[in-house]
Amino acid sequence: MSMVRSMGQVYTETNGQRRYRRRVKSDKILEKVLRGVSDANIEFDDLRHLLNGLGFQERIRGSHRIYTKDGAVEIINLQPNGSKAKPYQVKQARMLILKYKLAGENDQV
Repeated sequence: MSMVRSMGQVYTETNGQRRYRRRVKSDKILEKVLRGVSDANIEFDDLRHLLNGLGFQERIRGSHRIYTKDGAVEIINLQPNGSKAKPYQVKQARMLILKYKLAGENDQV
């Protein structure tokens, strides 16, 4: 059995039979972050959940969320701008995801 992403569709393939599944919200957010065309429209909570799902540890200092990951030298510091993430912080997250190849098959988006 293998998971395949093709033309926006996500499915598993077993013995030549495909089973399609709905795209999970985190898949959509990851794709949106990696594309980089709407950094100003990423919800702060969505970015937080994405980083947590990718294995980052979160530490909270006031309104700041500080993320670290074993094996990554850099840290990322997020602070909300209303309900949205700040565009430069989305870009920083994207650079870390790509540098450490955390997106799996989505690294090529």
